[in-house]
Amino acid sequence: MLFSSLANIWRLGVKELWSLWRDPVMLILIIYTFTASVYTAASAMPDTLHNASIAIVDEDQSQLSNRITSAFYPPQFVKPRTLTQQQVDAAMDAGDITFALTIPTGFQRDVLSGKSVALQLNVDATRMSQAFSGSGYVQQIVAAEVSEFVQRHRATTTLPVGIELRARFNPGLEKMWFGGLMQIINNVTMLSIILTGAALIREREHGTLEHLLVMPVTPTEIMLAKVWSMGAVVLFAAAVSLNLVVRGWLKVPIEGSIPLFLAGAALCLFATTAMGIFLATVARSMPQFGLLMVLILLPLQMLSGGMTPRESMPQFVQNVMLFAPTTHFVDLGQAILYRGAGIETVWKPFLWLACIGSVLFWASLARFRKTLSSMA
Repeated sequence: MLFSSLANIWRLGVKELWSLWRDPVMLILIIYTFTASVYTAASAMPDTLHNASIAIVDEDQSQLSNRITSAFYPPQFVKPRTLTQQQVDAAMDAGDITFALTIPTGFQRDVLSGKSVALQLNVDATRMSQAFSGSGYVQQIVAAEVSEFVQRHRATTTLPVGIELRARFNPGLEKMWFGGLMQIINNVTMLSIILTGAALIREREHGTLEHLLVMPVTPTEIMLAKVWSMGAVVLFAAAVSLNLVVRGWLKVPIEGSIPLFLAGAALCLFATTAMGIFLATVARSMPQFGLLMVLILLPLQMLSGGMTPRESMPQFVQNVMLFAPTTHFVDLGQAILYRGAGIETVWKPFLWLACIGSVLFWASLARFRKTLSSMA
């Protein structure tokens, strides 16, 4: 009896794989999700200032103003443009520049005489990421150049206490190291829900689900077949992306055990594929399924701790998200891939995922049986 049931689960899963193979849209989605999407998340949105456009209105034309102008260089800034105040207004209105620094007449004279001098910095705040970090960069650069000019060397006040920065696990503070790996973790959740839910809805729309009802298979076997087949596709794609895109293309070092991470991903897939089937039994069509995906997927990804630490969230949100599989998947993924943690460190997230996956599976199975009984 057991071998017969396992054979049914295997054959039904192979049928799901053939159905996916004949669906070019889903295949393109899988390939894009674990290649271009991972690369884009890692490299297209840098947190640090990069190639910001700046214009200088130099009304002083002094040695100090020239020093300040020459202090803005790549990679933080492009070569400064020297404009008049009227040209600056037009350039900023057109979106050609992000920063405009105005150096007034008599600036060097007033600085050397010890007078208080104000520089005007106009910022295009619609470019939010550059405006936020770039304003601080401009202020630091101007202050450093003025201090050097006045003191004739880069003298600093020696403090009795010094802070030595040691950045562990990411010494260069490279955003690319974080973005690529977290995108894979997020994509595992997203794609597993989409594939299992779409597979069930596709069968219901094509009428093949009724054919399964007259075959000697049980709802448990049907559901397990969808879980293992779609989970295997996502797990294989994640492993390939981790090795070829992240380690090969992006040159991101992986500290921990990839097999251990994939084992945790398999447990997460057990939970998320069951969640996809549950959503597919609630939705009546693919558009409805897509709307449910938006309601479920965004909180799962944004509140899991992948985008911002859970400690900075309200306590109520932290408690609720303990019952979400993505919270523990992000926890074990970061521990293994970034910090090289072993099973002795991540056994708790593994246990959480096993419990959450079991609950979601049986809840989805009960809903799936109810759906099948209403069709019979």
